[in-house]
Amino acid sequence: MVLVKILGGIDLIASITFLMIIFSINPPLALILFSSGLLFLKGLFVFTGEPLSAIDLVSSVILLLSLVFSISSFLLWIPALLLLAKGFVSFV
Repeated sequence: MVLVKILGGIDLIASITFLMIIFSINPPLALILFSSGLLFLKGLFVFTGEPLSAIDLVSSVILLLSLVFSISSFLLWIPALLLLAKGFVSFV
């Protein structure tokens, strides 16, 4: 039960990071790397048969690519909302 809330907290931190990028608030580089690293580690659960972990892998890649490229706002909203929903559900 506690582990689910911790993993949901990681999703919420990552979604806040995405929202900061969307609204042109420059998040610290450490926050971006921390969020994408934890999402990548969470995404490795996809190999155990958890299909929602694919969202974490894709979100991690998009977050890392946002450091180098200017990514469309549409492509940032999708993982932000999905991670926000996953994080919210884990706390309910």
